[in-house]
Parts: sequence; structure tokens; C-alpha cells
Amino acid sequence: MTFSARRNFLRTLSLSLAAPLASSALLTTSANAATQPATPLDATRMRSLVDFTLLTMQTPNPVPYGAEIFSTATGESLMRATNSVGPDHDPSAHGEIHTIRLACAKIKSPSLKGYTLYTTCEPCPMCMACCLWANIDRVVFGATIDDAARYGDQILIPSAEVEKRSTIHCAVTGPVERDYAMRLFTDPAMQAVFKKWRRS
Repeated sequence: MTFSARRNFLRTLSLSLAAPLASSALLTTSANAATQPATPLDATRMRSLVDFTLLTMQTPNPVPYGAEIFSTATGESLMRATNSVGPDHDPSAHGEIHTIRLACAKIKSPSLKGYTLYTTCEPCPMCMACCLWANIDRVVFGATIDDAARYGDQILIPSAEVEKRSTIHCAVTGPVERDYAMRLFTDPAMQAVFKKWRRS
């Protein structure tokens, strides 16, 4: 077998093995996502966060991803921020991670035990892992990872699945106010950015 033929064979084999895993991830997102029921307060906070994130549509850097961290005990807001990948030239500066960094710097601690994080979209595996490492009590999300994948590349592993495979525990709730959160993806300003990303 020539080198080229062997390479094509291995590529075909890897794609055939990966396909069932990808399908499984797509099927389990909605099924596994809600590990703790949503409350009316969750809905109110999510709508407020979506409205905050929508403000980016009036800036040169519109983004559909925003996050806010609250004290689980008192309900006091500690920090909220949006995705800053573009302005910071940092591929890890997703909405959740950016907000966690700012919150930890504010309280001068690497731990956010005793806090709940709300996010406009289900965290990607990188962001969910960061939530776990930060010891966040609970994550509440709006749109799903599958929703986000309709507009750009995503790693299709549900947040609840990331938590399930960890020795660190964090309750996951979502989707919450999904249709309201989807306004961030369908806003004309964001749609223009998505088109630009697809062309590049």
C-alpha cells in the first residue's frame, strides 16, 4: 500500500469512528443538559444577561456570549462580562472564562465556591472545565451548544457530560429562556459577523 493510499485509508477509518461519537454528542446535549430545574429567578437573571449582552450589537465587536456570576447565598452580582476573544486577541477569552478571570481577580481567589454562573449559551468544554476548576456551585445557560453550532464551529460535548466525567461537581441547568437568548444569534449585527467569519 502506498503512503497516499495508507493516509486515505486511515483518514476514512478515523472519520467512520468519529461519526458515531459526534452523533451521540448531538443526541445527548438536550437529554443530559438539565440536571437541576430552573426557577423563576433563573429566567429573570437570564433575560437581564441577554439584554446586557445585546448591548454589544451596537459596538464594533458584537458577540452572542455573555456571563454573570452571583453569590449563591445572597444573590449579589459579583461580575458580568462578554466574550473578548477579538479585542484581546485571546482564543480562550470566551464569555465564561473572561468573567471568571475578572471575578477571581476581584475577590483575589482562584476559587468561586459559593457562586453561580449564568451564561447566554451552554459552555463549551473549555469553559465548563474552567467552571469546574473554579469550583462554581452551579451553571445556568440560555441557548444550547447545538444552537451555537448552527452559526459557527463548536465542540459538541454537553456541559453536563463534562461535569459527569469530572471528580469536581457543579449543578447544570438549561436551557433557560432559550428563545430569548437566541436573539443574540439572530440579531442583524451578529448575523453580519457570522457571514464574515464564514468567508474568512
